[in-house]
Amino acid sequence: MPADPAGCPGPHVLILGGTTEARRLAEALAAAPDSPRVTTSLAGRVAAPVLPPGETRIGGFGGADGLAAWITAHGVTHLVDATHPFAERMSFNAAGAAARSGVPLLALRRPGWSPGPGDDWHFADSLAEAAALLPGLGTRAFLTTGRMGLHSFAHLTEPWFLVRSVDPPAGSVPPRLEVLLARGPFTLGDERDLLSRHRIDLLVTKDSGGSATAPKLTAAREAGVPVLVVRRPRVPQGVPQTPSVDGVLGWLSG
Repeated sequence: MPADPAGCPGPHVLILGGTTEARRLAEALAAAPDSPRVTTSLAGRVAAPVLPPGETRIGGFGGADGLAAWITAHGVTHLVDATHPFAERMSFNAAGAAARSGVPLLALRRPGWSPGPGDDWHFADSLAEAAALLPGLGTRAFLTTGRMGLHSFAHLTEPWFLVRSVDPPAGSVPPRLEVLLARGPFTLGDERDLLSRHRIDLLVTKDSGGSATAPKLTAAREAGVPVLVVRRPRVPQGVPQTPSVDGVLGWLSG
């Protein structure tokens, strides 16, 4: 991996994290023979996150300008956007900060999901649109769009909702809501049991992609449960991207 051309003692990789892929990247870099300095930034939305190896930073930067200033002050030589596919603002801040600081940026974006034979999928472009479509699709919904977006469904008084989260939700929530506090990953058996036990007739999810949370989609297909999928938001144009940790490692070594 090339050293910092500005004269810093060595490469410093800043990973904008919070995903399984970000943690795997930090683990791979920590295990490398010529391991660089690695800092993983976490948004701080989980009270007790599983910390990756290397240094960690928790909390926001203050927009693109704040991130650019942090990059410069800490001698960052490579920036990796490995945030959640729905962390739209952070991805645009990363692109802006890379442009301001001159540090190269690579986005690690897991492929999205696609419906297969036997799937009954319906699509929405936002949580608000999903909330508008939901009453016509089911009455007992397993809502897996994240606890931060529950306010979008808070006005729905008739459907019953099941939410599974690491931390309890805060703010406005639907009146008929049951919360399961649990940390994944969850197996196909777990998801089959959950859908059956709670008599779920609709799964609501974001197109997060990846394999870690995909078993719920398989369980829904097997049970004949329709799935309401929120499409991914736009991403910054012109930012190179890779779908895998190996792609990032190749980029760094090159």
